[in-house]
Amino acid sequence: MQQLTIFMDIESSRSYIDEIYSSNPEKLLEALVTLKNSVIGSNRQKSSVIQQGIVPRLLQLMTDDGLDPNIRLEATITIGSLAKGTPENVASLVEQGTTIVLVELLKVVPTGTKLAEACLCALRSIFQHPPAPIGALPADMRLLGRLTVIAREGSLTARACVVRILSIWCGGPLEQEALCAAGACAAVAALLAARPDAAPPLARALPALDLLAAMCFENASVSQVALTTRHGDKTIPELLMALVSRDKPLPVAMGAARCLTFIHRAGALSADDNRVVFGALPCLARLCTKDMPEDIRATAAETLAYLAEVDTSLQRLAAISNHLMSSLADIVTCSSSAAKQGAFKCFASLGANDEDIRKKIIETHSIMVHVVNGMNNQEASVRLAAVRCLHSLSRSVQQLRTTFQDHEVWRPLMFLLNDSPGTELLTVGSSTLCNLLLEFSPAKEPMLDQGAVEMLCGLTRRPEAALRLNGIWALMNMAFQAEQKVKQRILCCLGTEQMFRLLGDGDTRVIMKTLGLLRNLLSTRHHIDAIMAEYSSQVMQVIGPNNSLNVLRAVIVVLEGSYPAEVKEQALCILGNIGDGEKAKDLIMDNEDVLRKLVDYLAHPESKLQEAALFVAGNLVWRGEAGAAARQQRLADLGVLRALKLLRARHDAHHLHDKYDNI
Repeated sequence: MQQLTIFMDIESSRSYIDEIYSSNPEKLLEALVTLKNSVIGSNRQKSSVIQQGIVPRLLQLMTDDGLDPNIRLEATITIGSLAKGTPENVASLVEQGTTIVLVELLKVVPTGTKLAEACLCALRSIFQHPPAPIGALPADMRLLGRLTVIAREGSLTARACVVRILSIWCGGPLEQEALCAAGACAAVAALLAARPDAAPPLARALPALDLLAAMCFENASVSQVALTTRHGDKTIPELLMALVSRDKPLPVAMGAARCLTFIHRAGALSADDNRVVFGALPCLARLCTKDMPEDIRATAAETLAYLAEVDTSLQRLAAISNHLMSSLADIVTCSSSAAKQGAFKCFASLGANDEDIRKKIIETHSIMVHVVNGMNNQEASVRLAAVRCLHSLSRSVQQLRTTFQDHEVWRPLMFLLNDSPGTELLTVGSSTLCNLLLEFSPAKEPMLDQGAVEMLCGLTRRPEAALRLNGIWALMNMAFQAEQKVKQRILCCLGTEQMFRLLGDGDTRVIMKTLGLLRNLLSTRHHIDAIMAEYSSQVMQVIGPNNSLNVLRAVIVVLEGSYPAEVKEQALCILGNIGDGEKAKDLIMDNEDVLRKLVDYLAHPESKLQEAALFVAGNLVWRGEAGAAARQQRLADLGVLRALKLLRARHDAHHLHDKYDNI
């Protein structure tokens, strides 16, 4: 049987290629039809056409408004077919300006025409290949207005194309606000509403749900508009509630629950709103069960994690919904990385605040084994989600002492943190270390042996404030009631220069924890004197603009600065700890600036600062200690005694009276 020419290779039909450049409209149209038919379904033919440099000619034919409309249409359809090829094909189209040409054409082609629909189909195909060339579609209100009109009133194909393009394009606040101003919420509502002549729910609803989710994600103003936008007598949330029901296709129910979740997290729906409590949450819990497809379960678990992430009431409600714990434990064993990631994230959210939920999670189907395995997974996203889950569970004091020790969770965690992790994993992992290094945690000693001190000191030198905070916070926990050798190891590794650099950090939380570290290092009388004796030349030296500042001067800087009362309280407590040493207290007594600050804070209106100053004074002049009388006289000469008498006389200081006994 003779082969039809329309199925012949482009290479063997050079005449048709030549006719693409003909000035004869009939020959040109015939050649375009042949070309279009030859590339349909064949990536090899698509690649051949692109390599022969035909794309610029097709773009020229598309935009020439003096040509036969059928010629322009066939050229556009052919471009759309080429855009369904390989990623390399699409990349080549984008490089040759195809996206820009299609967008510009949409600005002038009348809506509702076949040419406009062909442009939209081609643009959708290009946008669906990552990375989408979103920069080619400007936030032009006139263009966006045309597109939203098509989304609301156009043919089914045109509407689906527009909504899919915009859902991919909507990647940030600028695009969200522009689409909202162009009326995209009304277009979405029209697509979600039931109509007698409606297309199947998947074709009509899924693109609209994706667009709505993209618009509402972390955007309070757009979510508020969505909350009140109506189609007929129903608002968008009411339309979404109808779609989360059991009789709707699973992807539609999933998409609707996701939209309700994003609207809630943006602040437009409260946590106790019926559309959250009886709509989104139970739908997501149902979609996590074993009889659901794996991809649906993965998305449902991750969305539920986001829904319940910050609200304790939703966490408690989700924990008892539809056997969710068992469902998540089963999802963790799924083969896909997305499923494992979603389950770990959901466990992390559920256990964020409630001890009973954390206990329930840990007792669910050997979950700690899965967490340890997750931290050893080849996929970075799974490792990160497993560490998030571990961080959430590590807030449990009891579990730190039992289950965490049984499974040695610190071992894979330390391996991850020492293996050049990304910033996000390092941040979550170091936050977990802060809990694992608490005084009562059995993991403290073995983690020291694995180089925890050196790793944490390294974090304090990172440019990211969150990492500096976690590093110094974990060191502060490590130093609490630690042995002297541990304290000396911290001081030696961190270095006094770095410690005092942290006292000048731009993040108040870092300063607070650095003061807390100093306080924990300078605690227990014999430790104080030993450390001050061994490190006096270093501990008392601070690198600053004058190169002659000392630790007491650093404390004065904090006490004189505009820091919160909690920070100043820590600074005073450090002085109190130094004052508890037998010899170290002389360093304070020899510094008149510090003693004058002590007088000031005994008269401070903040009671917690009065109490901290009283703690310092009490340690300096404790009765029965050698030199106490001389120190009392020295403080009296500077006005401390007068300040104490005024403090005792204040009617609101009765709770401090028992602290005067040894002063």
